[in-house]
Amino acid sequence: MQNTKTADNPLGYEKISVLLRRFAVPSVVAMLVSSLYNIVDQIFIGQYVGPIGNAATTVAFPLTTICIAISVLVGVGGASRFSIELGKGNKEEAGACVGTGIWTAAVLGIVYAVLAFAFTNGLLVLFGGSGETLTYAVEYSKVVILGMPFLILTNILSNFIRADGNPKFSMTCMIIGAVVNIGLDALFVADWGFNWGMAGAAGATVISQVISFIVAACYIKRFKSVKLDKHSFNFNFKRAIKVCSLGMSNSVNQLAICVVQIVMNSQLDKYATLEFSEAEAFIPLAAFGVVMKVNSILMSVFIGMCQGSQPIVGFNYGARQFGRSKKTCLIAASVCMSIAAIGFIAFQCFPSHIVSIFGSGNEHYIDFAVKTMRIFLSMIVFTGAQMIISNYFSAIGKPIKGVILSLTRQILLIVPLMIILPLFFGIEGILYAAPITDFISFLLALFLILREFRSEGYPRREKKNA
Repeated sequence: MQNTKTADNPLGYEKISVLLRRFAVPSVVAMLVSSLYNIVDQIFIGQYVGPIGNAATTVAFPLTTICIAISVLVGVGGASRFSIELGKGNKEEAGACVGTGIWTAAVLGIVYAVLAFAFTNGLLVLFGGSGETLTYAVEYSKVVILGMPFLILTNILSNFIRADGNPKFSMTCMIIGAVVNIGLDALFVADWGFNWGMAGAAGATVISQVISFIVAACYIKRFKSVKLDKHSFNFNFKRAIKVCSLGMSNSVNQLAICVVQIVMNSQLDKYATLEFSEAEAFIPLAAFGVVMKVNSILMSVFIGMCQGSQPIVGFNYGARQFGRSKKTCLIAASVCMSIAAIGFIAFQCFPSHIVSIFGSGNEHYIDFAVKTMRIFLSMIVFTGAQMIISNYFSAIGKPIKGVILSLTRQILLIVPLMIILPLFFGIEGILYAAPITDFISFLLALFLILREFRSEGYPRREKKNA
């Protein structure tokens, strides 16, 4: 007999593969489109400013990573709580999660932008900036920071919109912003346009983020699974803590990525002079920046799958349909590994062609960028599955396990390896830290999820409606 709480919601009875196509595909597309903000900037900067511009965006990128950490803290946490409450039939509480999430995101976004703008120079030095690279990074960051509150709010709204059962609208918000960004990059950065360089690329990004936010905000009055009224937007501190607790795993993962970026930048800058002349010391940072932007394409797929599977997992777990939650996780992880395998083949077989998209450089730059891509991304096939598992624990209201997985992958393993390995293998040791970490983290994630599946409450056989 079907659970009465799920009878009117397809998340509780529709076939899992169909739900994943409905929710994950738009989420993946939205994330891919969102990643174009940085990728398009990188391409135009590489083509019209040069490799040193790519190095500058690499130095500035931790600012955006922190912004994303705030976004997922509230967005993923809010959407998870929203889905769980819907699964329990608590529509009023689910609506209150939306209002609390929006208020929390607005406050955190404004505070972060003010602090980041006030301490831009010091932060960029901490992130590995120096000399001419620092000058370009400051020029870029001072503009990009202005759009960060809008980026945070757009991401929060997108998570709630997906959880409300309308992933296509969320995707549309991202697509509109990306199209505007591409057009403005061509106008602001290219030689035949205004030729504003770094500031032009940053300005294009900010304008497109504002437009995406406006489109996403139009959905607030269109929620279909809950009715939002003025009481839904009464801020409640305890509720905000509950919302953020479920996004903690994903947020810690992003903050850990930021730490890794900072350590990586510093180590590359430190060992660059041992491999390159002073005039070419920017090459490792520039090459790493290109590889990370390419990697962001696959990461967008993984994050999109996490976001797309989250409402399915959260709703069914809240409705105590544990077999459906388990099946969602397994299918999502399998899809991520399959797509990652295609990326692995491309990174190993066509690295020089991929690097050339982001501008030209001398032989030393191309060679190091190719080497970085092949080594750094050699275990990418395991990364997506590890992220799906980490996100699964957050979606079912067990964020501590997700945090443990995130810390293991992003802090406890890779940071020590990036410091120790170069002592023996030089700058290549920094690159090998990532694949070693990816493999070990996957094994830990596999152990924890199998243990979770075998625990009491998880049937060995799928229910008939799964």
